Amino acid sequence: MMFRGCLMSSKRAVILGYDCVSSLGTDLETQWRRAADGESGISGLTRFPLTADFPVRIAGEVPEIDVSPYPFLQPREMAHWTSPIFKYALLVVHRALIKSGITISPALAPRIAVTFSTAVGGLDAVLHADRLLKAEGKLPHPFTNPNSCINMVGGKVSILTGATGPICSTITACATGITSLIIGEMLLQRGMADVVIGGAVDFPLVEPIVAGFATMNGAYRPKEGQPDEPPQKTSRPFSLNRRGFVVSEGAGCIILASAEFAEAHGLAPLFELAGWGMTSDAGHFVSPNPVTVQRCIEETIANARLQPEDIDAVNAHATSTKVGDKVEADVLHDVFGGKLPPVSANKSQLGHAMGASSAIETILAMEGMCRDTLLPTINYIPDPAIVLDCVAEGARKLKQEFVLKNSFGFGGCNSCVLLRRLV
Repeated sequence: MMFRGCLMSSKRAVILGYDCVSSLGTDLETQWRRAADGESGISGLTRFPLTADFPVRIAGEVPEIDVSPYPFLQPREMAHWTSPIFKYALLVVHRALIKSGITISPALAPRIAVTFSTAVGGLDAVLHADRLLKAEGKLPHPFTNPNSCINMVGGKVSILTGATGPICSTITACATGITSLIIGEMLLQRGMADVVIGGAVDFPLVEPIVAGFATMNGAYRPKEGQPDEPPQKTSRPFSLNRRGFVVSEGAGCIILASAEFAEAHGLAPLFELAGWGMTSDAGHFVSPNPVTVQRCIEETIANARLQPEDIDAVNAHATSTKVGDKVEADVLHDVFGGKLPPVSANKSQLGHAMGASSAIETILAMEGMCRDTLLPTINYIPDPAIVLDCVAEGARKLKQEFVLKNSFGFGGCNSCVLLRRLV
């Protein structure tokens, strides 16, 4: 095996806290319990009225939250921020910071970076304004453009927290959440920050976006002439009968810091971001390139100064597409040979929350490491062309020190990280 272009980190980047919302729930304990029980968050699509011929009928919708405990989410505060990305982004960032034990003082603020981002952004606000303009001649609300501005999520996170360090939007389609951590680690390595607020949010259940995924044969649709299937059975990564991804919503925040900062402030991290890799396919805009996908995984392992046999489990990208799942499975076999570790595919339970999916799945992987448990890949029917241990029997007890997280996005954006349990 050959590793090329691998950066060896001189500073340790540790993870101090995290939080997420997904189609499985709005508090982490509920999401973990449901996931470990093999439940699905997929249900009927209710975000907008469905016409008889609308091609998509199911989705992974995040339940409504009780905003009463959070002053910054009160109606008056959020009146102009109509896209749901802002509400849920601020919620998970707030809770992740509490869990991290960090209080952002004026003195600390310049050393706090924000890489929290989004892949889709607040396009719902533009769509709403466009419809009003056409139907009633009403000019857009003054906050229409700020709602749709892709970097405004990071800006709102900065305003909420008071962080005044470097800020950037790390948009790499479905890999956005992971890329935010990688860019954050770079900032730590360069000494430009001591703490990074990373992660991503996406709420893409908007009519033209959902329909667009269907017309490009990405989103799940039942087989023509066949009756509709139960929604919870439709997301089935690596499975023989996979028929595309289920479009979902979600948000996940992960707080990174240098190990020196954590030690100086008496904080005890549970995890280390032990390694990472990024590559570009430079090929088809959605079909992955196995050569560059494999190099991304290999460089991630090498960046952590490990060998493939050191990896205890893989948290897969695994969207349920015919081509994507096959490429990922083939590449994993090429990397690990005959010693391929078990592979969990969380999208079987969550659906695909676009840029937020990799952040949410990283959080679930870390919870599993804490609890010595691998989450299952549900709805799995073995595909003779894909031979993997997908933890199809249900949640499995397994002690894990090192877990590889894969994430691959439209445009050939590949980002992978290697998580290490410290305690």
